Amino acid sequence: MKVAIQGELGSFSHEAAGRMLPKATVVPCARSAEVFDSVESGRVQAAVIPIENSLAGSVAEHFDLLLARDVFIHGEMQLRIRHNLIALPGVKLAQVKRVFSHPVALDQCRNFFRAHREVQAVPFYDTAGSVRHVVGEKLSDAAGIAAKRAASEYGGRVLLAGIEDDQQNYTRFLLIKRTNKIGKGANKSSIAFALKNVPGVLFKALSVFALRDISLSKIESRPMRGRPWEYVFFADILRGDDEAARNALRHLGEIAELVKVLGVYPAAKAH
Repeated sequence: MKVAIQGELGSFSHEAAGRMLPKATVVPCARSAEVFDSVESGRVQAAVIPIENSLAGSVAEHFDLLLARDVFIHGEMQLRIRHNLIALPGVKLAQVKRVFSHPVALDQCRNFFRAHREVQAVPFYDTAGSVRHVVGEKLSDAAGIAAKRAASEYGGRVLLAGIEDDQQNYTRFLLIKRTNKIGKGANKSSIAFALKNVPGVLFKALSVFALRDISLSKIESRPMRGRPWEYVFFADILRGDDEAARNALRHLGEIAELVKVLGVYPAAKAH
């Protein structure tokens, strides 16, 4: 089985894919659209994508792609994010003047840069890719911030472990496939819906869940492509494919212009 990820081998997405599909071959992709292309075309059987971080918030592009593409969420997991400073073997911390990593990772390690004001933070396209760059180019004055796995993947050495500012740092990953089969133990649903801009319409939309004692664990809005100042709502409901959920979605369909079920799947264990 092949599973696509966005980013390089040794990334947090690689780690998440390994935990969700331990026997699968991981296929790295440069761009998120390429990940979804690979699933839709059948080049891979699944993909694992980050959808939100407990500190940085949602991955907006992935919400847009879930709405636009013909894929279905089959599972989720929460991965504890531990950032590590990784350099060439033999390089000491005092030699490091530049640190490469994804902008989100750099932002989550502000305390490290406050304590080492001589070190320049350099945005890079990928966490694991930053380690590959430092090691591949043999940069003795630089390091990358990435998962520990990136060090073993590219022959780097961890100078400092756990340099993230907040230890309650988790990323929620989704497992997506082409099939819309609902597996055993599914107790959570992700949906998208669009509403006309008329008074009270969001209240009416949310009431279809409240009336049936269905809890929402998340709701947010995103701009609709090609329709300026119109929005689509993404929501997670703590219910699987039962009669109450089906009735709620039917009721929502009477109010909303668009309703799309993005997935019905087992909820990740809470931390």
